[in-house]
Amino acid sequence: MTDLEATSMKSHPTRRMAVAALAGLGVLWQATPGLAQASRSPQAEQFVQVKAQRVIGVLADKGQNVAQKKATFHAAIDDLADVPKITNFVLGKYARTITPDQRQRFSAAFRVYAEGVYQNRIDDYHGETLKVTGSTVRKPGDVIVNTVISGGQVGQPVPVAWRVMGGGASWKVVDVQFKGVWLAITQQQDFVSTIDNAGGNVDVLISQLQRDARRPAARK
Repeated sequence: MTDLEATSMKSHPTRRMAVAALAGLGVLWQATPGLAQASRSPQAEQFVQVKAQRVIGVLADKGQNVAQKKATFHAAIDDLADVPKITNFVLGKYARTITPDQRQRFSAAFRVYAEGVYQNRIDDYHGETLKVTGSTVRKPGDVIVNTVISGGQVGQPVPVAWRVMGGGASWKVVDVQFKGVWLAITQQQDFVSTIDNAGGNVDVLISQLQRDARRPAARK
């Protein structure tokens, strides 16, 4: 296990991190969302049902080779999550000071690192299914969709909430709640702490992500 993974794993076991990946590598939003309204959004629910289940299906598919699975998983994450917004959020306060060159390198390193971490755990997935149980509209275009993941290797159904933003045919996941914890904030705290400990040097985090992204591949 890498140093960066170990930091997160102290409070979130492997299964929790794997679930977080389904949200686009686990991460985005500045405050724990409050639930302001009681109406439901069938469109947002359908989006999560289809797109999140597709990601689970890709991870469970044993019929593709490694290259095919990576390509399919990459596309599935793009369909599910707002990757640029997630990437910006995990930098926290440093998103305002990072240089264009650092942002480009960080975006590439974070994407490869995040996908590598969770693809390296595909053996955890053996046919789980996701079922939407309801949703709450916080405000127009901002919805919490509640689901449960069950079957396969899951002993008890796992409740997972997805924060999605958009409307019509254009929804994207921006955060995921697992066991009452919005994982976006935790991921941001980990990254900001790493940069803080490096005296504000974002390149240290970029280098750490690049190293960590290579290590899972070496274990295959």
